[in-house]
Amino acid sequence: MKLVVGVIEARNIPAMHLNGFSDPYVKLQVGKKRYRTKVVKKTLNPSWGEEFIFKVEDFKGELQISVLDEDKFFNDDFVGHVKLPISQVFDAPQKSLGTVWYPLHPKNNRSKNKDLGEVLLNIYFQQKSSSMDMSCNGDNASSSSNCPSPLRLEDSVSSKEEKDKSFKEEKEKSLSQKSLAGRIAQIFNKNSDIAVASSTAGIDLTEMPENSRADVADEKPDDQLSSVSFEEAMKTMESKDQGSEIPSNLPGGVLVDQPYVVSPAELNSLLFSSDSSFPKSLAEMQGSKDPQLGPWKFEDGDSSLKRVYTYIKAPTKMIKATKVTEEQMYIRADAKSFAILVVVSTPDVPYGSTFKTELLYCITPGPELPSGEQSAHLVISWRMNFLQSTMMKGMIENGARQGLKEGFEQFTTLLTQSVKPVDSKDIGLNKEQILGSLQAEPKSDWKLAFQYFANFTVVSTVFMALYVIVHIWLAAPSTIQGLEFVGLDLPDSIGEFIVCGVLVLQGERLLQIISRFMQARAQKGSDHGVKAQGNGWLLTVALIEGSNLATVDSSGYCDPYVVFTCNGKSRTSSIKFQKSSPQWNEIFEFDAMEEPPSVLDIEVFDFDGLFDEATSLGQAEINFLKSNISDLADVWIPLQGKQAQACQSKLHLRIFLDNTRGGHVVKEYLSKMEKEVGKKINLRSPQTNSAFQKLFGLPPEEFLINDFTCHLKRKMPLQGRLFLSARILGFHANIFGHKTKFYFLWEDIEDIQVSPPTLASMGSPIIVITLRLGRGLDARHGARTQDREGRLKFNFQSFVSFSVAHRYLY
Repeated sequence: MKLVVGVIEARNIPAMHLNGFSDPYVKLQVGKKRYRTKVVKKTLNPSWGEEFIFKVEDFKGELQISVLDEDKFFNDDFVGHVKLPISQVFDAPQKSLGTVWYPLHPKNNRSKNKDLGEVLLNIYFQQKSSSMDMSCNGDNASSSSNCPSPLRLEDSVSSKEEKDKSFKEEKEKSLSQKSLAGRIAQIFNKNSDIAVASSTAGIDLTEMPENSRADVADEKPDDQLSSVSFEEAMKTMESKDQGSEIPSNLPGGVLVDQPYVVSPAELNSLLFSSDSSFPKSLAEMQGSKDPQLGPWKFEDGDSSLKRVYTYIKAPTKMIKATKVTEEQMYIRADAKSFAILVVVSTPDVPYGSTFKTELLYCITPGPELPSGEQSAHLVISWRMNFLQSTMMKGMIENGARQGLKEGFEQFTTLLTQSVKPVDSKDIGLNKEQILGSLQAEPKSDWKLAFQYFANFTVVSTVFMALYVIVHIWLAAPSTIQGLEFVGLDLPDSIGEFIVCGVLVLQGERLLQIISRFMQARAQKGSDHGVKAQGNGWLLTVALIEGSNLATVDSSGYCDPYVVFTCNGKSRTSSIKFQKSSPQWNEIFEFDAMEEPPSVLDIEVFDFDGLFDEATSLGQAEINFLKSNISDLADVWIPLQGKQAQACQSKLHLRIFLDNTRGGHVVKEYLSKMEKEVGKKINLRSPQTNSAFQKLFGLPPEEFLINDFTCHLKRKMPLQGRLFLSARILGFHANIFGHKTKFYFLWEDIEDIQVSPPTLASMGSPIIVITLRLGRGLDARHGARTQDREGRLKFNFQSFVSFSVAHRYLY
């Protein structure tokens, strides 16, 4: 029988490297048969999405799954493992253990680190459907000459494919020997024997790692493929959608990022419908010939929708005309959002068998338009997937990047002729329309009081008070006895004493509730609707609603309010009584700032009286350097914190950042800097600013002030360049292809000191920058040390002009 093991992903893997990450991969073994997954670089939550098939004859054996960390210079580090008896899978219902998280265990019980993370596996025995397969699994299977041999991963290619492959290799070899470039290429190309894993079609590709696609695909018979019309296929995919999230962009970069005035479904149909003329028109524009669009087909029991698109790509100066095959597969498809993964194969180009190009098309609802029309946001990202190791990797990536850039410029031009792009002016006008439509829900004080006081504590206290009053009215005065005297009536029994205590506690609780209500009504969120003053960067935040906010008492509700903080200034919302999913619809504006803001801090509190310490229900941070402003126009922000993460709390916000000064903001900022530095500062060219933004992944409003050549002091000095902008301080070095890059915010800096020259610093003063606690964690791989409190320290030295660099930094 065939045991299928799907290695999907892992989480909370311990960091094995000094940079705080690991390079994990998985080894699988049943008996003497072994497989391994691809390596996922620099992550603690890797995703593989690979499937392996073992031929099992002895059910007494066990499946061993080990997670290891790749080390370039030493032996790979062992992370943890899982052992499962094969009999456990065979005895399970339907011979399947399902998709389950398995905790990783150490090699022995003496290991101090018990928390090694978890791995998500899908383990089952493959069921046979045809009578031929059933007969081949019988006792006479080995003697039957008509039965196919059991499927093994390395034997999944038919003999015909092997002949074709060997023919292509001989052809490439003969062609390469005819030129000097081909001979050099033969020296650098490494045809390593890498076990190839078939890609699991049913796995969510939210985090798609490199090397997760198979270079060999199983041939599927026609009876396993069901061809359907595009409209029927979309309806089927929509009915099976389980609310999975749109996958994040691929790490190679973004090729297209543009909203269009068209609905997402119409844009999806234009690009991928079988009846659409767009693919053929694009092929004509790019000079491609013989485009062949295959029909959309469901595979693996209607769980995967795929098609194949082939064409002859036009020749270039470097490469002759070659055949291109695109395998298009839907990852997500509902009425509003679509995600399509395209795997492009070019086996006839030099080294074409060593890599594949992957493209991810994401179509989501775009911003609301003043005209009321629908809009769709198209984002296309890419990456290279190397199936074999080769020293020509950098050359291949650069060539592919340039080709994709030129090709998708033509793609955008043609698409613009069919659908209209959204004008940024329309989005700007949309801000006033969106904010004008927000109306805070009006509630009278009496209605709020009734909603707040309608609980068991208040009702029981009022009832007990009335009961006591009626008792006093009906009862006759008691005689003075014991230690009592006129005017002092003490309890005459233990029961009366307990009743008096309960009444006092209930009365105190009622007075606290009334006091909290009165104080909360006095704090009505006076920041709501206050207009900002001045010219500069204007930040507007619309607080719409909250969802699943945490509760701190047994009532199941909370009294939440939200505090927004930016550049040291705060705005506070109103308090919502007894709500776990409150509705605010409040607008907050921050006074205009001279510099673009870096971070907006958000924290949700539970109101517990004016003099009591407020309880935090969760917090969040919006980094404007890492966020697209257009995406923040309507966004759900998940809250961080133990209680918030347990309840999956989140806030619905609409955030707008506008520059009211226009194009003069950069010149005004540089003029201000010149007075502080005492030196002329030249305005950088658009090309330089664009390269700076691309280097660190910064938004287009970020501009470069100056840069300096220096050394970053860690264990060994590392020469690079220090970049200064309005919001960040960044460092970049490239030594023989080994790149070091990081940046942190100016507001993350707590202190800047100068250490005197030493022999170790080669006679140069050292600038020591200390960050605030918990800040700059993304740049910790560039830190020299970490003090006792956990603050990161960065050392920079060997400036060409230390005095100029020092003045700029201060």
